[in-house]
Amino acid sequence: MAQRRTVARPAKVPAATKPAPPRNQPVPFAGQLASSRWVDSVMATLTPDQRVAQLFMVAAYSNRTRADEDSVSALIQRYGIGGLIFFQGGPVRQSRLLNRYQSQARVPLLIAMDAEWGVGMRLDSVVRFPFQMSLGGLKDNEPIYQMGQQVAAQFKRLGMHVNFAPVVDINNNAQNPVIGFRSWGENRENVTEKSLQYMQGMQDAGVLAVAKHFPGHGDTDVDSHLALPLLRVDRQRLDTLELFPFRELMAKGLGGMMVAHLNIPALDTTGVPSTLSKPIIEGLLRQKMGFEGIIFTDAMNMKGVTTKYPAGEADVRALLAGNDILEFSEDIPLALRMVREAIDKDQISQAEIDRRCRKVLALKQWAGLDRYRPIELKNIIADLNTPHDQYLSRQLSELSVTVLRNQQSLLPLQRLDTLRLATLTLGTTDTTAFQRRVADYAPVRHFWLPASPSLDELTKMRETLKLYNTVLVGVNNLGRQPATGFGVTPEMNVLLRELGGKGQQLVVSVFGTAYAVERLRDLNRAGAVVLAYQESQNAQEVAAEAIFGGISASGKLPVTVSRTYGYGAGLATAGGTRLRYSFPEAVGMSNDLESRVDSVMNGALAAGAFPGGEVLIARRGTVVLRKSYGTQTYGPSARPVRNDDLYDLASLTKVSAALPALMKLQDEGKFSPDMTLGQLFPEFKGTNKQDLKLRDVLTHQARLKSWIPFWKDYTKPRGLFNALFGKSPAASMVSLTKPSELNRRYFRPDSSARFPLRAATGLWARQGFPELITQAIAESPLNDKPGYVYSDLSFIMYPRFVKAASGKPLDQFVRDELYQPLGATTLGFNPTRRFPLSRIAPTEYDSLFRHSQLQGTVHDEGAALLGGVSGHAGLFGSANDLAKLVQLYAWNGRYGGQQLIKSETLADYTRCQFCPDNRRALGFDRPATNPGLNSAQSASPASYGHTGFTGTLFWVDPKEELICIVLTNRVNPTRRNNKISSLNVRTNVLQVALESIRQKPAVETTVEE
Repeated sequence: MAQRRTVARPAKVPAATKPAPPRNQPVPFAGQLASSRWVDSVMATLTPDQRVAQLFMVAAYSNRTRADEDSVSALIQRYGIGGLIFFQGGPVRQSRLLNRYQSQARVPLLIAMDAEWGVGMRLDSVVRFPFQMSLGGLKDNEPIYQMGQQVAAQFKRLGMHVNFAPVVDINNNAQNPVIGFRSWGENRENVTEKSLQYMQGMQDAGVLAVAKHFPGHGDTDVDSHLALPLLRVDRQRLDTLELFPFRELMAKGLGGMMVAHLNIPALDTTGVPSTLSKPIIEGLLRQKMGFEGIIFTDAMNMKGVTTKYPAGEADVRALLAGNDILEFSEDIPLALRMVREAIDKDQISQAEIDRRCRKVLALKQWAGLDRYRPIELKNIIADLNTPHDQYLSRQLSELSVTVLRNQQSLLPLQRLDTLRLATLTLGTTDTTAFQRRVADYAPVRHFWLPASPSLDELTKMRETLKLYNTVLVGVNNLGRQPATGFGVTPEMNVLLRELGGKGQQLVVSVFGTAYAVERLRDLNRAGAVVLAYQESQNAQEVAAEAIFGGISASGKLPVTVSRTYGYGAGLATAGGTRLRYSFPEAVGMSNDLESRVDSVMNGALAAGAFPGGEVLIARRGTVVLRKSYGTQTYGPSARPVRNDDLYDLASLTKVSAALPALMKLQDEGKFSPDMTLGQLFPEFKGTNKQDLKLRDVLTHQARLKSWIPFWKDYTKPRGLFNALFGKSPAASMVSLTKPSELNRRYFRPDSSARFPLRAATGLWARQGFPELITQAIAESPLNDKPGYVYSDLSFIMYPRFVKAASGKPLDQFVRDELYQPLGATTLGFNPTRRFPLSRIAPTEYDSLFRHSQLQGTVHDEGAALLGGVSGHAGLFGSANDLAKLVQLYAWNGRYGGQQLIKSETLADYTRCQFCPDNRRALGFDRPATNPGLNSAQSASPASYGHTGFTGTLFWVDPKEELICIVLTNRVNPTRRNNKISSLNVRTNVLQVALESIRQKPAVETTVEE
């Protein structure tokens, strides 16, 4: 990237002071213009008529017929026109077409585009940057310089050289139908500073910037595409306002200027359009202001010119006025013939034509056309949509969000567990990006209304929304024209007037031009008003993130929209209180993160390690990767995995349900890891477990058995304890792996008061199982030798303690105390009670116990006998909701403005308790002494997390402020598939995430369940 130049804030010019001509910096191509062998050599090959043709730029499209394309080819081959301006189409089609056109040109063609917010303004399949007015309220202008650089990179990749941008017009007229959102705003210093950054970003990267529309199109109420606007201002106003940014850009080396079609009596009393006015172009722009760059006309097919001056005559007049290049001439053969006649009549000299032709050729040399090479088509779409482009567009959208109203600090929203939340989108009947992002933060119901609903629809919606205490309204599908009220309808205002009554919080987000805010009545009824300026996906998503505190709002209004909301209005809100969604570059991670994770996950899919899965990686509270891979099951008709799918989290239940419940109870003084099992469980008094210390139990060194296959004791013909303790190891294994016959005394196909525990679809267990399992644990022997042995048994018991200590079952306790405040609505037990089966990833076909395909029922047999609710297994959830809990851990127990777990409690639970002999923290796993045994090679010693038998993992690295989540259903269709561990899939994903920060080589690792 070229060195950024510092731009000083221009000083205000007093109204009574006549500005002095600036001392302009040289235009970018000044060196080639002064002395160039290439320009001399090309000039020597051109006839006088061909030199005239170099001053014409023809419109081209890549989405039209072959006949249209051939007509442009004819102009290139027959007349030798100098350049093209491309409009709508696609990047690959345009590049193929441009290669054809360039191959037909005797002199390489100068290629331009109106790409005010990037090439995506004209072409499909290209990332778009925000509108200029969206960026008008940015406090820091550096990202606009970066945008200029990236837009220039897009141009160069597409073989283009001139961007008709920035729009330098000061838009101080809300009724302006043609500039509006295309302007930076109404303040001359702000417009100038941002225009300078954009201009310098492009020109430093080798693309000519063209400021427009000279001498200022901001204070008009007529569209020059349709008629000739009259600018009713005096010369003093023009000097101190409209001309100010043009003058400053020229002083900094502006290379191009586009002249507007305007009637400006203060500059030319004849009524001639400024494009054709010699006093304006030659007298003012060239002589008085000293501009030495290329002067372009605005499109010569616009009604602002053609209603009075027909084709040919308009072109001649434009050249006589002093323009260098004529854009979009209506009739090239006629124009060239009439210019030749004007030369023959001495209206303009051939020498003057030659001088301008040399300037055009010098510009072509500066743009690299003296070394022309065809456009390489390979990878062109990827090159136009780099991760940096996407990040920069996202960053600009974040910085632009403007909060206009925030009564009683409503934003960011607090206490999600107290909200009954609804979204209402006005102007569309489809789920919007705003609504989808809201759903990432909290449980919500979505509603829609068209822009002009019927009275019946309005009445029904008003009644429906009374059920919700917080309504987030998105105003979508707005227009850009003042004549249409910017798309705001009377019906919208009727509904907004009736919302936000007593007991209901109303947040209105405007996804359209700032001027639409004035047309929305009764916004004072809203608790908060958010302006996102446009309806792009980025704009909608970052508005939602600002509402929930994922990002801060810092934008300011670049224009006055009403008496209430004037220029500079904008309230700051807090960010970083909940998850934010962006790109790796936002938090100092490399842009190849996604491709490297893709390699790991796609390799695992190809090897058959699992049917599908999801990866979520976040750093510093910012989700930088959230992506699903594969399908829910194997087979050609399997449904692709989606980011909102739920997974059986298996042993992650220990650290995502049981452990946070214990920490919460500890904060309330009801639990301590220095207690004993006998103190927690009356059932253990008098047993060999009575005196086991919780600190030993939670670190798996209390000599508890690893696990007990409880279900075996209630099947035929083998009994549990015979299988475990009464036979040889070989005989025991046989008894545990052969299919069993369920005992009807304990299992039934239908639920009833006696059989209320759902063990699988169509299989219900007897109500006394929790007591039977508790008894089995109490009577089980301890391991003969002390030392670390990973055990499920204590975690099976913790729900009993949680209920005794809190009065609530474990699932209700963690829901009320953690998941609802976090907005983690998918985390929970027995998910089929709340979500459709289609959203839940299937696990194993259980051929030994339940004899069915498990989907929505816990995979672990012991948890199934407990009705799906246990402390060691049974929790389901999505990666996004699990990330909220994990981020709570990473943020020392704080999330969404609430301290849900004391920081000192978390610090104790996540530290190694008995290192170096035992790596474990309290409940959490930590990196083994031998690096790579259970975690990534590069994981810091302070990191912690857990894995799950079904193919799940989360890991927190406090040193790098990183969290990593991998969810799969690797046990589908059988648990015997252990490729996820043999291939080190989960730890390799974590390693890639760490390397994207540290850039260390990958190391093969293994994982322990």
